[in-house]
Amino acid sequence: MNKELLLSLINKVIRVDRGGPESRIGKLLSAEDDHIALLTETDGVVYYKTQHIKSITVNSKDGMEFNVEIPEDFEYSIAEDFKSIVGSLKHQWVKVNRGGPEMLEGVMDDVTDDFITIISKEEIIRLAMFHVRNISYSVKVEKEENKNENSDNDNDDKSDNNNRASEAMQNKNRNTKNNRRR
Repeated sequence: MNKELLLSLINKVIRVDRGGPESRIGKLLSAEDDHIALLTETDGVVYYKTQHIKSITVNSKDGMEFNVEIPEDFEYSIAEDFKSIVGSLKHQWVKVNRGGPEMLEGVMDDVTDDFITIISKEEIIRLAMFHVRNISYSVKVEKEENKNENSDNDNDDKSDNNNRASEAMQNKNRNTKNNRRR
């Protein structure tokens, strides 16, 4: 992708790739020589290596909704090249190649010119740097409406748990009384 084109799209909502598991809609935060930073609603900041981007869509007829309010103090990693971005994520929980069968999730352990090392569950995985298409870590901006919904859901979950605990205690008490009668 042409850096000049990408720079003209900064702070605009775009779709990276037309479809498939790697496609994402978000606000373009930065464009460097070999990568971009895209803020998405669901994945937070995703860094795409530009050599793997097939297309960028702007002003789509389907609306490309993006309902995230970015706080003034919002921070994300910035670097001149993709390897430096990946290196800045050492010892953080990352997702690599966000979709499809080659998706990896785990703790970034090591970064070299040739490969990255991720620890996932009880495995040590080395992935060729060339095959890293995109990477993200746990920086997210939450939507306002989701915060309220989540707190309502949390209250519902707590209420459900309390109800289940109460029912279990009642059943236990009934069983104890029945055992005493026998």
